[in-house]
Parts: sequence; structure tokens; C-alpha cells
Amino acid sequence: MNKTMGENQDKNTLQEENMTDASEIKKAPKKNTGTLANIQLILLGAIVLVIGFSAYRLYKWNKGTPSDYDPNYQTTDFDIETLDNLIPLAPDKREGYVDDGVTTILCLGDDPFSLERGENGLAEQIAKKTGAAVYNGSFTGTTMAAQFASYNDGYILDAFSFSYVAKSLASGDFDLMKTAATYSYDENFAATTQMLSELDMNNVDMICVMYDGSDYVNKRPCDDPNAPYDEVTYTGALRSGVKAIQDAYPHIRIVVMSHTFCHSIGEDGNFQNGDRVDLGHGTLSHYLQKERDATMDVSVSFIDNFYGSVNEDNYLDYMTDYIHFNDAGRELLAQRFADCLFPAGE
Repeated sequence: MNKTMGENQDKNTLQEENMTDASEIKKAPKKNTGTLANIQLILLGAIVLVIGFSAYRLYKWNKGTPSDYDPNYQTTDFDIETLDNLIPLAPDKREGYVDDGVTTILCLGDDPFSLERGENGLAEQIAKKTGAAVYNGSFTGTTMAAQFASYNDGYILDAFSFSYVAKSLASGDFDLMKTAATYSYDENFAATTQMLSELDMNNVDMICVMYDGSDYVNKRPCDDPNAPYDEVTYTGALRSGVKAIQDAYPHIRIVVMSHTFCHSIGEDGNFQNGDRVDLGHGTLSHYLQKERDATMDVSVSFIDNFYGSVNEDNYLDYMTDYIHFNDAGRELLAQRFADCLFPAGE
């Protein structure tokens, strides 16, 4: 009987151990399930975070950034870069030259210089702003280029075009100009010719050349690549005249002031924008670029007034009509000349 009771106790103990093992086996999956759930939550959170961040970036991209552009803002600033090309005179050109200590400038050209010779004139304004002694050698109604390949008495203005004046200065022979001046109704032609004939070019330090858009308006050919010194072309006359002065007076620094914006007059009597209308040899900007190229060919300075002074945006403030300047326009041109060649402190 005791043996039977002992066997029963062993059986009970074995059953309890088996039940304990089974219980532990059943509890194990709960631990694994919890870990898996945590991993899933972490992954889900990461996915939500990525989606949220992407959505935020997309929202910002669609929204863009605030612009400073104001469609109602207006400015008078002329932000096109000018085509100035300032070339100092080579030191060897002054060798042997005796400086008299006075800066002397001779102005050659047409209406910008010639129509006003008083204190508001361009030459006079240049003198005021630079402190130089300035001579006005300009002739109204003339052009850079000559009208005819050879001079004839039927068109006396050719005798006062740039290349003719330059060659008279270089040679000292003013007979043609003096004779032609007697046929002019403008008394300044004779007086200016006489002044030029008496001027001692050895004392001249600088020559400023400026013609307005008259060559364009009068339909003078702009350039002949096969004849770069042809005096019936705008750039040929410039090269020819400059070369004559350089050969005779190498000590003189030559500065070319370009034309400004202007109009021409159409057959209907209305203004035609000079930078949009080609009268046969290019627009004003074409003349400008060719003029600049010519100055580089002969190594002289170039001041761009077309973009740098009186332009399409501001010409009403500085012109009296389609091509001529008022006092403010001449003052602006003189200031531009002074700023380029006589900067403050130099």
C-alpha cells in the first residue's frame, strides 16, 4: 500500500512538472509576439515620418519662395553696359615734346559743339569741368564722311567734313577751307577756319571729336571693308582723319565721342527711331559699333554716348528736337567727357 501511494506521488509530481513545462512553452510565444509588435510600430513610425517629411517638402516646393519682383516698380537707371574704350597715349609719342604746362583741347565736330558757343556750349562746358583751355573747331551741318569722292564747289560742306579738316590741320594748308567758307551763309565758318589756321598745334594736348547722328540721318555709308580709309564712308573718314593728325602730331591724344540716340524724319514727317529704322546703311547702334571698331584700328580712345549719355529712355530731357541738344544735354555730354578723361583726384 505504501508502495502504491509512493507511485501515485511520483505520478503527481511528474504531471506537475509536465504542466509547468507546458505552461512555459505556451508563454514563450507571447514574448516573441511583443517584440515583433514593437518592430512593426517602429517601422510604421519611420514610414509615417518619411511620408510626412516628403509631403512637407512638396508643399514648400509648390509654394515657392517670396519674390522681390514688383511689376509696378519703375526706374530710370540705364543698366546696359557702355562701350567705352579709353586708351592712354603711348609714352614714346611724347618723346622730345616740350609741354607748356597748359592742358589744351581742340574740339572738332558738328552741331553738338557749333550750335551753342556761349557759356552753355559743349566746348565751354568741357573747359569749365576740366580746367583746360578749349578751342571750338566745329562746323554746323557737316558730317564725318564726305558726300563726294573728290571735292567740288557744288557742295562746300565737304571741305568741313572731318577728314578734310584733319588733313588741313596736319598739313597747315587751309586754302580750300578758307575759299569754301566764303560761300557759306554761316559767318562762323570763316571765323572758325581762321582760328584753326592760326592755332599752334604743337601746344594742343588733346583733340575731342564728336559728330551727332548726322551721318546716319544723311545716309552716309557706314563702312567699306574693302576700303577702310574711304572718306565717303563714316568709318573711313574717321580712320583717314585720325591717321593724318597722328602722323603730323604724334603727341596729341585723340578722343572720339560717339553720337547719341536720335531720330530721323520719315517721308510722312514723323519721327523714326534711329535704333530701329535702317535708312540704308544700318541703324544707329550699327554705326556705333563700327565707329568703335574704327577707333580701335587707329588706337584712339572712344567714349560711348549712345548707351552712356543720351539714350532712348531719357532723350526727351536732353534734346530740343529729333537730334539737337538743349543746355542740359550739352552739360551731360561735357560731364561724361570729364568723368572719363579727368576723373576726380587725377
